Amino acid sequence: MDVSVIIVNWNTKDLLQNCIESVYQQAGDIQYEIIVVDNASSDGSAGMVTKNFQHVTLIRNSQNRGFAAANNQGMAIAKGRYVLLLNSDTVVLDGGIAKTVSFADTDPQAAVVGCRVLNPDTTLQPTCFMFPSLLNLFLSSTYLYKLFPNGKFFGREQMTWWSGDEAREVDVVSGCFMLVRRKAIELVGMMDAQYFMYAEETDWCYRFKKAGLKVVFAPVAQIIHFKGASTVQRSADMVIQLRLSILRFFRKHHCAFVYGIACLLTALFFAIRVPAWLFIGLLGRKRHAEAAVKTRAYLTGIRKILFRPCSS
Repeated sequence: MDVSVIIVNWNTKDLLQNCIESVYQQAGDIQYEIIVVDNASSDGSAGMVTKNFQHVTLIRNSQNRGFAAANNQGMAIAKGRYVLLLNSDTVVLDGGIAKTVSFADTDPQAAVVGCRVLNPDTTLQPTCFMFPSLLNLFLSSTYLYKLFPNGKFFGREQMTWWSGDEAREVDVVSGCFMLVRRKAIELVGMMDAQYFMYAEETDWCYRFKKAGLKVVFAPVAQIIHFKGASTVQRSADMVIQLRLSILRFFRKHHCAFVYGIACLLTALFFAIRVPAWLFIGLLGRKRHAEAAVKTRAYLTGIRKILFRPCSS
C-alpha cells in the first residue's frame, strides 16, 4: 500500500462526497486506501459514506474529538508507507497524490511534503508558514503583516511574499494536504492530541525538524481548498481556538518567560481588533452581525488569556 488517505470530517457532507470522488478520480497510478474519521457529524455524513463508498473505511466518533485525535485514529489503522492528511473540503486535481508520492520517494529525508493549494477561483492559497515566534506574533498582532504582505520581513510568518512556484524546504505546511512518511511517524510519534484544532501540524512539523528530518513544499501537484468550510460553523469559537493553540505551542516548546510574552502579545492581538470591529459594526447593517460575533470572540479571548494565562 502506497498511501493511506485520512479524511477527518465534521458536518461537511456534500464537500466530503466531492473530496472522496476526487481521490478516486485523481489519485493517479498508486495503491491507496481511504479512511474517513467522522467527528460526530449531525448532517448525515457518515451515512453518506456507508451508502456511496463501500470501499472506504469509516470510523464513527460519538463526539467531536478534534482534528489531531481523529487523524491519530486513522493513522492507527493505516497500512500505507505514507499517510496523507486531506481536508474534507478539498478536491484533488490531475493525479495529485501519485505525483506527490513520486516526489517524496526521491528524498528519504523528507518527512512531510505539501503541494500547491488553490482557492476556488484558482488563486494561490498560502499554505507554508514559519514556526511561531515572538517576532512573528508581534507582526500578526499589530496588523503589520497585512500592511506590507509582499515584504520578506513583514510577510515572513505566512510567507506571503513567495509565489510558491518552486520546491523548497519550509518550517510548516498546512494540514489540509500533508503527505507524511510512515517511518518518520514511527520516529517522532503521531500528532499531539492536546491540540483540539489548529497548530497541531505546526507542532508535528517542529518535532520532525528537531529529529533532523525535512518539511518540503513541492508544486508538483495541486488541490482546491474550500477554506474553513467546517470551522465557519463555529467562527467565534475558532477565532479564539486558533490563538490559544499557538499559545499551547509556545508553552510546550519554550520557556515560561517567552510563553508569558506570547500571552501578552496575543492579548494585544485581540485588543487591537475589538475597536476595529466595533467601528465596522457601526458603519452599516451588512456586517453588523459579523462584527458582533468577532467583537465578542476577541473580548472572550482577552479574558481567557489575562485571567487564565496558564490554562489555555
